[in-house]
Amino acid sequence: MSYNILSQDLLEDNSHLYRHCRRPVLHWSFRFPNILKEIKHFDADVLCLQEVQEDHYGAEIRPSLESLGYHCEYKMRTGRKPDGCAICFKHSKFSLLSVNPVEFYRPDISLLDRDNVGLVLLLQPKIPCAASPAICVANTHLLYNPRRGDIKLTQLAMLLAEISSVAHQKDGSFCPIVMCGDFNSVPGSPLYSFIKDGKLNYEGLAIGKRVITQLFENLG
Repeated sequence: MSYNILSQDLLEDNSHLYRHCRRPVLHWSFRFPNILKEIKHFDADVLCLQEVQEDHYGAEIRPSLESLGYHCEYKMRTGRKPDGCAICFKHSKFSLLSVNPVEFYRPDISLLDRDNVGLVLLLQPKIPCAASPAICVANTHLLYNPRRGDIKLTQLAMLLAEISSVAHQKDGSFCPIVMCGDFNSVPGSPLYSFIKDGKLNYEGLAIGKRVITQLFENLG
């Protein structure tokens, strides 16, 4: 299950986006019990959450999910942002092998001057009397700005590089991968097509083919 639960601080900082909503339903005291109700209803083995506000995570979200049998890992955004990404899994179903946070911010690269992050876990399924490969689970929240697809693509490249490293096995193969997140992209966009088809059409991209090629080469 992947769910952007909307950081309360970000909601209030951008209240103009929610003028169509009745004010009482925007309060965290109303929203969180309903979010938790949804999570209980779907009862997923793995949760990937975005816009998880740090203070709410420590005080309410993690304790509530732990009471439901989840183990939670969290990566806060860099800079002074109030939120981050969390991956939570049923500890009755998986053992945690590794935790790999990804920070997209790079002070020396103009396309990586934003504070978005990702989180990649390697999990071992608990299956009695059966040999099962590990599973790589990734979660991210890419840049929102609809005019900066170049930055989103750059962030995605970094996430994919980390996934490739974590999922790579000793025999040269890759374990199963589940990639979740809020990619702030729509079907038909270059980023969506790249994830879906493994190909990128450079036509119409302001960033340019040469820059993208160099970036992917540098990221490995």
